[in-house]
Amino acid sequence: MSASGAAKPVAALPGDPPGGRRAIAVWSIGVAVYFVAVTFRTSLGVAGLDAADRFDVNASALSTFSILQLLVYAGMQIPVGLLIDRLGTKRVLATGALLFTVGQLGFALSTSFTLALVSRALLGCGDAMTFISVLRLGTRWFPARRGPMIAQLAGLVGMAGNLISTLVLARLLHDLGWTAAFAGSALCGVVVLVLVLLFLRDHPEGQEPQPAAHHGAAFVRRQIAASWQEPGTRLGLWVHFTTQFSAMFFLLLWGLPFLVEAQGLSHATAGLLLTVVVLSSMVVGPVFGHVIARHQEARAPIALGSVAASACAWALTLAWPGAHAPMWLLVVLCIVLGGCGPASMIGFDFSRPANPPERQGTASGIVNMGGFTASMTTLLAVGVLLDLTDDNYRLAFCALFVLQAVGLVQILRLRPKVIRRERERLVASRVETVHVPA
Repeated sequence: MSASGAAKPVAALPGDPPGGRRAIAVWSIGVAVYFVAVTFRTSLGVAGLDAADRFDVNASALSTFSILQLLVYAGMQIPVGLLIDRLGTKRVLATGALLFTVGQLGFALSTSFTLALVSRALLGCGDAMTFISVLRLGTRWFPARRGPMIAQLAGLVGMAGNLISTLVLARLLHDLGWTAAFAGSALCGVVVLVLVLLFLRDHPEGQEPQPAAHHGAAFVRRQIAASWQEPGTRLGLWVHFTTQFSAMFFLLLWGLPFLVEAQGLSHATAGLLLTVVVLSSMVVGPVFGHVIARHQEARAPIALGSVAASACAWALTLAWPGAHAPMWLLVVLCIVLGGCGPASMIGFDFSRPANPPERQGTASGIVNMGGFTASMTTLLAVGVLLDLTDDNYRLAFCALFVLQAVGLVQILRLRPKVIRRERERLVASRVETVHVPA
């Protein structure tokens, strides 16, 4: 994507990374780390009922696992962005792989609720270091016009990690038991950590970023303030907030209990429906990336359309008369939810052209806080409401609509400011081009 926000793809800008096979190889290592991180992050989604039995906890306490994990994740986004801008991708990504591997292994061996919570917090801390690092790798190794597609492909790989946890880890949990399944999966973290240490590079040769002139508290404040002052960064955060959470809370924890306990499905059938969400996301993601790379004006309509489709699907499912919604409606719901993850990636398509390369990590961290803050809030609200209403999923899940309404108000408020800002940037770039001597 060009910094000017033009509607059509343009040739590579001077100084753009060249891309190519080397870029693909390095970026693939980064997305492999992200793949494993998402597998670990979503592993509780297929083990929620097992965890409730293992640690003897109710719905509110069970949701604490995911809430703490997401609290750590969201709280780490800005610090991680600053670390990436200062230290580079390799160091941050290696640290993240180490932390989420230790967290997954600790969760496998935990026999008490407290130790399990500490393990999930470690996992969330390591997970927080992965996605922004992968986005940074993309901007360092590929031309700017490839930004939307590269981001969507990274999200697609993450959803593949979700698919692994839904299909493979669920089966291992059933066949091998808790400790063997989670401890065995932790070996994947060791593998990607070794790959990062041996083969990953922050940038191509000759593409070294300019070193920051200052570090410390003043530098941090300037980075955060400058990123936040850009309307594109703030709009990106609210797009991410409003689009991601309605699928994230479903996949991360409450989808399986809802389908089994509220809809009367078997564990196997519920697992297949969770798989539909993931497969739908993997199909939709590249389509969104291709469309936005060619037509940037499609960013907001796609995001708003995804929110509207999600709200309608949830409203119809929860309001359906009778004890259970029909299977066709649950399938439609899961297909629609599959578009939420790719839609959330559009938030980065607003922040990326609004910030210079030296602020990309910080700006991406701010945006990435949005969806995970909303997901964390939803997980907590649903858990509390389930306990207060004696497991009435219809009432508990209505918390979704409150957060969607808040996010929509912010998107509609900020969108005109972003349009004006991008037009100003486009005019400035044209003037600069006219004055550049041949």
